[in-house]
Amino acid sequence: MRTYAVLTDSACDLPPEMAQKHQIDILNLKIALDGVGYTERVDFTPEQFSEMLRQSDGIPTTSQVPQYEFFEQFEAYHREGVKDVLYISINATGSATNANAHAAAAQFKQEYPDSEMKITIVDSHSYSVTYGLECCTASDMLAAGKPVEEVAAYLDDRFARFELVITAYNLKVIRRSGRVSAAAAIAGDLLGIHPVITLIDGVSKVVRKVRGDRNVVTAVIEHCKSHMVPGTPYYIGVTNTKYFDEYARAGEASIGYAPARLFHLGSAVCSNTGPECAAMLYEGQKRAR
Repeated sequence: MRTYAVLTDSACDLPPEMAQKHQIDILNLKIALDGVGYTERVDFTPEQFSEMLRQSDGIPTTSQVPQYEFFEQFEAYHREGVKDVLYISINATGSATNANAHAAAAQFKQEYPDSEMKITIVDSHSYSVTYGLECCTASDMLAAGKPVEEVAAYLDDRFARFELVITAYNLKVIRRSGRVSAAAAIAGDLLGIHPVITLIDGVSKVVRKVRGDRNVVTAVIEHCKSHMVPGTPYYIGVTNTKYFDEYARAGEASIGYAPARLFHLGSAVCSNTGPECAAMLYEGQKRAR
């Protein structure tokens, strides 16, 4: 019988085998596309969703994990005898999922006033494996006997350092998401111009516009190299596996060592960027909250 549980949501983009290995539970976001509702990780894999987007004329919309799903999960932990629940969430300002978790925790406390189970919620301030990988570390720390308070403090420190830089090769979805203006996106598609966008503490910013597929690879990697703490690991995420080798080779040649991991971006990211994008995750200097 486990005394702790690590919970997250499907925007973490954590591969199923890693979630299983580290005993991480995942609640899934809901996605609507072309009038049909889906559940991430249940109705499609990340690769399948990217292909669905390529074939679709519509724009996907994501829905948060509802309060009742969190509450039901907390009840299940209570019945299991779990004493500490650690939920690591998608960026709170970008999704109501975090707020729903807090509401469910308050509801649980009200309905089970005598329960000794403690629920701790940590906002990642980000998306994708920025927090997915740290869920694994958190689980390992708890398994080693570290108190939840120490693990939560570790996570807050890590999330104040991580940064994402991302680019899109097709601007139809990103135009509709508001990340790039409609006029700029149309011009970008016509001229082969790709935005280089940072995603830091949940805030996106276009930092460069680059013409040509080859040049944008260089631009993304140069941004990563110039902003990362030297010698720290970096990670490459894509929505299409054809980009893996190109970014991995260029990253190793420029930074001096290979990426720590390649991963597939899930629906939470590509619902805003489209089915043809690539990203790099790296550790920058610690930011004040």
